[in-house]
Amino acid sequence: MFFKQLPTKESSLSYFFGCAGHAIAAAVDVVAGDEDWFIEQAAQANVRIAYVIDTHVHADHYSGGRELAKRVGAPYCLHESARSFVKFVYESLVDGQMLDLGNVKIKVLHTPGHTIDSMCLLVSDARRGPEPWFVITGDTLFVGATGRPDLAGREQEMAGMLFDSLGSKLLSLPSELEIFPGHQAGSACGVGLSGKPSSTIGFEKRWNPLLAMDREGFVRELTAVIPARPANMDQIVATNIAA
Repeated sequence: MFFKQLPTKESSLSYFFGCAGHAIAAAVDVVAGDEDWFIEQAAQANVRIAYVIDTHVHADHYSGGRELAKRVGAPYCLHESARSFVKFVYESLVDGQMLDLGNVKIKVLHTPGHTIDSMCLLVSDARRGPEPWFVITGDTLFVGATGRPDLAGREQEMAGMLFDSLGSKLLSLPSELEIFPGHQAGSACGVGLSGKPSSTIGFEKRWNPLLAMDREGFVRELTAVIPARPANMDQIVATNIAA
């Protein structure tokens, strides 16, 4: 497997990874303006980008996912629940679905809470073993924090949904499993994010204060301090879902 993390605008983190042996790759959470970087990386690695995935419809930056997918001839993928508000045709991903990148496999985990369509990507490499190696957590789980629940205007409901997603999909994963989030410190998508761009499930369970709370305490804490919405959020979202 090859794996690259790209720090980009708005403290976002994008990902490019795949199987060199089968010459196939995925690009995740591409920010507009970074499309050339992914194309160059694919050329250097002599691989084909087979999937371009956004872990959710972003509200803090313009997505470059559709543009990259168009340029490389790959499907642009979102979770199926985004169909209720996205105004263009995309390839729907469903909870539990497996994507094949040669020796690298991606399992889709639907983790609503930050947004209704949020998902995480559980990645394994058959050459290392059958167990998952890492999980790309999007805006569901950050290092030291979790995603904000208020962007849909239903923060109490969404915070509860996020608690359930974390408990059922992420916190039961092996403690040694690496996590790679969609943002680091400086992002408006959560409160208290670390500047460290990766962690493990076990470290977060021990030191992320939100993960030690019961459901009532989690909802109360997560909705007590809501940061200002991202600048131009309505315009960004409108562009990211436009036909």
